[in-house]
Amino acid sequence: MLFKDLCLSQPVLQAVENAGYHEASPVQAEAIPAVLSGKDLLVGAKTGTGKTAAFALPVLDQLLNTSSQVQPDKKVIKALVLVPTRELAQQVNNSFKKYAKGTGLRSAVAYGGVGIGPQIDQLKQGVDLLVATPGRLLDLCKKKAANLREIEFLIFDEADRMLDMGFRDEIKAVISKLPKREQKARQVMLFSATLNDRIFKFSKNLLLKPQVIEVDQRGSSADNVDQIIYNCDPARKYEITSYLIKNRGWAQVMVFSQTKQGADKLQQYLSEQGLETDVIHADRTQKQREDALSQFKSQKLKVLVATDVAARGIDIAELPAVINLEMPFKAEDYIHRIGRTGRAGSQGVAISLLIEEENYLLEAIEALIDERLPQQWLTGFEPDLSREIEIKRSNTKSAQKRRAKKRAFAKR
Repeated sequence: MLFKDLCLSQPVLQAVENAGYHEASPVQAEAIPAVLSGKDLLVGAKTGTGKTAAFALPVLDQLLNTSSQVQPDKKVIKALVLVPTRELAQQVNNSFKKYAKGTGLRSAVAYGGVGIGPQIDQLKQGVDLLVATPGRLLDLCKKKAANLREIEFLIFDEADRMLDMGFRDEIKAVISKLPKREQKARQVMLFSATLNDRIFKFSKNLLLKPQVIEVDQRGSSADNVDQIIYNCDPARKYEITSYLIKNRGWAQVMVFSQTKQGADKLQQYLSEQGLETDVIHADRTQKQREDALSQFKSQKLKVLVATDVAARGIDIAELPAVINLEMPFKAEDYIHRIGRTGRAGSQGVAISLLIEEENYLLEAIEALIDERLPQQWLTGFEPDLSREIEIKRSNTKSAQKRRAKKRAFAKR
């Protein structure tokens, strides 16, 4: 479906055209009319499907009807977007700025890790829309810098990650600062890469008779990403990672590590191998993270090593490959990781380096995506079959049987 067929106003359509977009993605084609109709929404869509524009465009369209004639210093926050990470906050705000160019609408972004003063000054100038992480938003409310009494649109982006990161209490605190819906009407939208029982339960107290839009099958992995699992020994993971990056002809690659310490060690190793590499994780300063991401986006870096939390929401155009140094502890994170590549119709590859001790993590991933991922050996890096496997409670045969039985009952 074309954007011009979605009943968007001319200024918004012009912004879309200026951005080079003409045809709406499936999630945009379903969500935009629903938002324009005033319905609450619960949307499940993988990363790279255009879900930011799915809420940004119709919200801007409706704000234009009420806010475009308001003087800048008289503007009040009418739309609030809550996001889990600083990187995603920046990305969403940049999208709003791009689509709102020339409309008179103003947006601001607020997140921790940087001084709060400039963010307060920005809000004092008057904004129509605020993109914020929950913790920093509460800080702004305490300082009476953010007034949430006039919110008409409330959007939760990557709600599943917010729950993973333990933001439930902060979200409740934010909601308590909004007027009750019977006192002031507002439209609420919840976007998540995955829809599961936890998300449905979380949404019950937030949404009123929502329209549920699930573009992809629940728990599905990216269709246009080749998923490869290499069995290997733990001591050779760094060596294999370097070999793949040097020999597969990828312009760039993102590598995921389970831990911040592991990410730092891999970054040092790859740099010593002559590969331009940087790292992002929660212990890096905001400036370090922004610089690393900026250099990667401008292709001055070949490799970006990241943890799951830091990488969530990062959008790199046409990233050809990702490597999982280890399997993620949470199966949903696998979907988010491989969703960094194969975006917007392009083809990508996701390679996971699997040791015997991590088989239980792969089992959980396969159960989530309802797909078997064939395992193979990489020539020259075959695993040592005589290696003594470290036995933990999670990878014993009895534990495997319990998990298999639990999955079997869940499917009935």
